[in-house]
Amino acid sequence: MGTEKRMWVNYRKPAFFAGMFAVAVAAWGFNDDLFQITKNLDVFASVYKEVNINYVDDINSAKLVKTGVDAMLEGLDPYTEFVPESEIEDYKLHYVSTQYGGIGASIFIRDNKVYIADIFTGFPAQKADIRQGDQLVKINDIDLAGKTNDQVSQLLKGSKGAAIRLVIKRGSEVAVEKNLVRDEIRQPNVVYSGMVDGNMGYIKLNKFLENSADEVTSALAAIKKNNPNGIILDLRSNGGGILQEAVKIVNLFVAKDVTVVSQKGKVKEKNFTYNTMATPMEPNLPLVVLVNSRSASASEIVAGALQDLDRAIIIGQRSYGKGLVQQTFNLPYNSLVKITIAKYFVPSGRCVQALDYAHRKDDGSVIKVADSLMHEFKTKNGRSVYDGSGVYPDIFVKQDRFANITQTLVSKLLIFDYATLYRTTHPQIGDPRAFVLKDAEYADFTKYLAGKNYTYSTFSEKILDQLKTEATKEKQFPEIQAEYDVLKAKMAASKKNDLQLHKEEIKQVLENEIASRYFYEKGRYEANFKYDKELAQAVKTMQDKVQLASILKGEGTFKVIGKPVLAMAAKNDDDKDDSED
Repeated sequence: MGTEKRMWVNYRKPAFFAGMFAVAVAAWGFNDDLFQITKNLDVFASVYKEVNINYVDDINSAKLVKTGVDAMLEGLDPYTEFVPESEIEDYKLHYVSTQYGGIGASIFIRDNKVYIADIFTGFPAQKADIRQGDQLVKINDIDLAGKTNDQVSQLLKGSKGAAIRLVIKRGSEVAVEKNLVRDEIRQPNVVYSGMVDGNMGYIKLNKFLENSADEVTSALAAIKKNNPNGIILDLRSNGGGILQEAVKIVNLFVAKDVTVVSQKGKVKEKNFTYNTMATPMEPNLPLVVLVNSRSASASEIVAGALQDLDRAIIIGQRSYGKGLVQQTFNLPYNSLVKITIAKYFVPSGRCVQALDYAHRKDDGSVIKVADSLMHEFKTKNGRSVYDGSGVYPDIFVKQDRFANITQTLVSKLLIFDYATLYRTTHPQIGDPRAFVLKDAEYADFTKYLAGKNYTYSTFSEKILDQLKTEATKEKQFPEIQAEYDVLKAKMAASKKNDLQLHKEEIKQVLENEIASRYFYEKGRYEANFKYDKELAQAVKTMQDKVQLASILKGEGTFKVIGKPVLAMAAKNDDDKDDSED
């Protein structure tokens, strides 16, 4: 016993001193961190004080501090941000809540005049027969000429039940006064739900803010009354939101006590694994999730988890690649800071984050994860999936881009204006799903464009202009001017045919805009169903039971998702912006 005791003492003594040394080092490290924090805060405060006192011109103190804080956070990631007291309400509306007091309309400014852009169904503006394209002249006797978008929005907003007086002008008609009562405006997370071809249920979810899971649950319950053959959850262009809402939505389709997502960061107390907690509402029906390059964050949690659990088939384009989790922290004087605290990992263990903010290049640009550095993970059924670049679809559908002329007609509001004019001469259009612009009506649209300014430059013209610039610099342009002029003339002649060459896609945009004049957001979706390639693919896939089973079992070409076709996807997904907003 004595020997054993001595051996134990001799063994423990070094460990004891090592432990004491570690504590001392840790304490020293903590004190050093504390000193650095105190020192840097002191330097920041001193600079601010001296500038505030001595700068030659008057300064905006609040703006100066925000500029300094923004610069400090800029080197981290786009999602870590400071929100001052003056921007708190807008922040909550954009990131947390979907409700406010107002009339239920959005606006835009053109030529220093205010126009109605969209009307929300069931709210005061629609009930008062205010329409898209109407000019908003006055609010409570305040002339709106020259006002900014934010200024007008603030005038429109107010407490529920408060009266508001508007002066509205429609086209060449005499301006009229309309008296409305503000209502609580709740912008839905689910902007459309219903049945589509093949007796498939369709749910369009635009964001993951408060009550989004409840809204999806209600939409799913209504759809189930139609005995659907499958469910389509559309997350295209959904930038995300609240992580917990994503978990609840996955739980609608996945059994209880299944891991959906885990978050891991530097602060261990903030590491957490989210599991499903309820019995699923629809665990068996075929399920498709639609994504595109603007589906991010919570959208990628839902799509990635359902893919990893082999519960759903993902259709569309590669998603955005935001695998970061933010948390807000309250600061003094009703301000806050939103900080990236963790990365999230879907059930297979992969993280979809595409950009590495921790290892920037020397010029400050962000590094994208290289294909060679991606890691392989396995879904529940053994399919291969990869991290580091968003969620890849099981079935890739190339996203077509509109031609330059179509984009120009939209951006110059000529499509918008024609739809407004169409509404004044056509009392109704019938079912928006069946609405098709007749050839004679399209010809009327082309006549309407006569004399309108919709000039645009094609990619080829831009290259030709660059050639002229470079040749002029090198004093070689006179030698090629004749050929240049011929090409320029041919391109100009070719553009004259663009209204006919791109007739089908221009008609598509026109039909969507016109349908919105009668049926608002609902009309846009229903008019576009017949053109929606991803939606058609979803219906076709769920109707093909053999292919459906092959994909989810990972048979044949469906065994690997993503990596073998990275180059093709990157090439085809040409509307993807590699930089994060």
